[in-house]
Amino acid sequence: MFKRSAVIASALALATLGAATACSSSGSSGGSGSAGGGVPTVRLMVGGIDKQIYLPYQLAQNLGFYKKYGVNVVLSTELDGGIGAEDAMASGQVDMAGAWYNHTIDFQVKGKAVEDIVQLSGAPGERIMCANGSGVHSAADFKGKTIGVTDLGSGTDTLVKFLAAQKGLKTGDFTRIGVGAGSTVVAALQNHKADCAITTQPTVAALEKKNIAYSAIDLATTTGASGALGGMWPAAGVLARTDWVNSHKDAAQKVVDALVATMHWINTHSAADIANNLPPAFVSNALVTKADYVAALTQDKGQFLPDGIMPSGGPKTSLATEELAGNATSSVNLGTTFTNEFVMAANKLEGFTTTTTPAGANG
Repeated sequence: MFKRSAVIASALALATLGAATACSSSGSSGGSGSAGGGVPTVRLMVGGIDKQIYLPYQLAQNLGFYKKYGVNVVLSTELDGGIGAEDAMASGQVDMAGAWYNHTIDFQVKGKAVEDIVQLSGAPGERIMCANGSGVHSAADFKGKTIGVTDLGSGTDTLVKFLAAQKGLKTGDFTRIGVGAGSTVVAALQNHKADCAITTQPTVAALEKKNIAYSAIDLATTTGASGALGGMWPAAGVLARTDWVNSHKDAAQKVVDALVATMHWINTHSAADIANNLPPAFVSNALVTKADYVAALTQDKGQFLPDGIMPSGGPKTSLATEELAGNATSSVNLGTTFTNEFVMAANKLEGFTTTTTPAGANG
């Protein structure tokens, strides 16, 4: 069984060491300080740092891009059953969250101002994996079934409710349970605790290789997500409280500079190159071999945006998902949920040519 907890523990140990250094140098409780020579320190928690959909945050660290662009980024990861990265950011435990854009909409509904400052993917990177013999081939088949999501109330939970609602199903027509990620997803499907589960690579590859489950709904590629969700659906990004961004614009810009450089690097390198620059435990473990990881990334690499720009129509598609899932209404002001200001500056800094059509103030 894949020891995902060991990977996370290692990452958290490094983060804790970095956090201790940051606290000693910042001289304040505001979260972002300066480590020797005026270099700002930013704490960024990722919603599963070893998931393929979230690989840019760690890749930027391993490529030395945070350092190159003048910022000390202390990475950490949320733990299964623990506080989510977006909630840790909103409560001030960390400065930024590596999480899905749709959380900015959820926070606005709750009266909190949170914005997305760089968009890394245009698709959730998820697949609905269904156990062999389950008979599920579309969301219409969810009726009477048990569907595993990361956690109740999570972004994957919203997607499952949306897909079901599209087919005329209500939440009472099927059961949703939290199954986490990695080995716990595999166990849930293998032990028939769930008929289907929404999950990412490399768990998808492991389920297929072990012949436990098949991909019933593709939300991993931009083509698949656009077909299922009605358009490009912005997923992984960097979220931060609007008040924090306004008071730490230099630090925010440096983080975005590093991540935009990373996205261009991803766009011009192979899946094997990417895997070679990630921690070995992320790409080769008891769940998948490195070859499996590379094959999976090759298949789903198109989810990543090459320039970090929020795609045109993306916010509206995300809001439509939230509305149909019963999480929001059209009264949400999408213009305050994201900004392309930092991304445009980052692309200009390096002379990068942007290829994504940016979303305007109304998404």
